[in-house]
Amino acid sequence: MTELRDGALLRPARRGDEEGILACIQALADYEREPDAVDNTAAMLTDTLFGDDPRAFAFVVEGHDGGIRAIAIWFLTYSTWTGRHGIWLEDLYVHERYRSNGYGVALLAALAAECLDKGYSRLEWTVLDWNEPAIGFYRALGAAAMEEWTTRRVTGDALTALAARG
Repeated sequence: MTELRDGALLRPARRGDEEGILACIQALADYEREPDAVDNTAAMLTDTLFGDDPRAFAFVVEGHDGGIRAIAIWFLTYSTWTGRHGIWLEDLYVHERYRSNGYGVALLAALAAECLDKGYSRLEWTVLDWNEPAIGFYRALGAAAMEEWTTRRVTGDALTALAARG
């Protein structure tokens, strides 16, 4: 647990944070122009983050009132080239009214420290190409764009069809 300059606390997520985390996820979806895309629920977050075999993890920034002000949700990756794990940052979100308090930097610094503490070789994430404020923020922290790489995704009917090919 880390106390931030305004007295908020950065800590690992714990049971009871699910509604606050979900509110951040929905706010991020709204910002990314996909307000109807979130199917996640508090119960699903409980299972994912705190179940018998968690596969995703979260850090939160908690305000004085106990409310969740910011989140970083992440999971482990593996590099065959380095032979070591890394962290994939799935979501980083700071509620708009709390931006410019250093929460985003603090969350990314916590993830970088997690990498160093565990011997992980990298911290990675994607950002929408139109999200200039985030791109500028990440660039200022030293995050390099992977210009020659593009993300591919298979979902829905295409996922079903691909599985049927096996």
